[in-house]
Amino acid sequence: MGNQSAQAPVGRGGDQVGKAPIRKGRTRLPVARHYAALDLGTNNCRLLIARPAESGFTVVDAFSRVVRLGEGLAATGELSESAINRTLAALAICADKLRRRNVVLARSVATEACRRASNGPAFIERAYRETGIALDIITAEEEARLAVLGCHILLEPGDEPALVFDIGGGSTELVLVDTRTPVPTVLDWHSAPWGVVSLTESAGVGADAAGRAAVYARMRELARDSMAGFAARLPRAPRQPRLLGTSGTVTTLASVHLGLNRYDRTAVDGLIVPASAMRAISADLAGKSVGERAGLTCIGTERADLVVAGCAILETILDLWPAERLGVADRGIREGILRCLMPGPSA
Repeated sequence: MGNQSAQAPVGRGGDQVGKAPIRKGRTRLPVARHYAALDLGTNNCRLLIARPAESGFTVVDAFSRVVRLGEGLAATGELSESAINRTLAALAICADKLRRRNVVLARSVATEACRRASNGPAFIERAYRETGIALDIITAEEEARLAVLGCHILLEPGDEPALVFDIGGGSTELVLVDTRTPVPTVLDWHSAPWGVVSLTESAGVGADAAGRAAVYARMRELARDSMAGFAARLPRAPRQPRLLGTSGTVTTLASVHLGLNRYDRTAVDGLIVPASAMRAISADLAGKSVGERAGLTCIGTERADLVVAGCAILETILDLWPAERLGVADRGIREGILRCLMPGPSA
């Protein structure tokens, strides 16, 4: 983006960002060191800027926008021009925030949509040319590892293996972890090729009650088949299975469970919800029309057509790891990146 006195946007692999100039002739207090993490998924673009703190880090600035980068990808194999333009507009906002903060180290990652699209690498280069943000297309395995690193602190106490999952827009990551170590040890992991966007586009939307029931059954079947190999490898569930979900699906359903009129991260992040309640909400939403779901303020028009696919994936996960309670995390990949970038223990 040329020479600038403010910080340049993120470089690949956690590059250092240019330091702000120091004015001569006056004494200045030390400037807080800020770190940034950007997660570009199939459905959302999210940025987090934070500074180290005793408890981990303190958020300084954040940004989140539904961009639907993977819209139409299942049919064409490519990122569409309209989806690219929406995403570039969001990345431009992120680049501006990065310039205005004293960011010393940052990393930006792209996930399933860019992994799958034939023009994914070309999009990455265009994003760098137009916004200065250099995105890494990470593997599904690294995506799963970062998600666990970012949210594992919210797992309920226990000595037996726990399951952490992330329902994304284009894929779902499932990770079996041993939490007896300071940073959880990954025992097994699986990336299912269905997320809320890809599964919705594949299964469709029912026009009436019977059609919606058929679509939901199809979604459940596709999700179950995609996780069959992982389910076969899982050990027998412990006496009290621990389960933690990080995604728009679980946070949205948690909002419905709480009866929130608008989303409240402080009420949702770290919440423990009975699995039976999440199943009941999933079944109820699957039976509603898109318009009826959009009428629920904590779902709205942006998620109304996609939330049912998330419900189908969630119910499938509850089938293979029958926990009585579900932990809800409004944190994940970005927080995992920040923990890797900042001094101190990480992965």
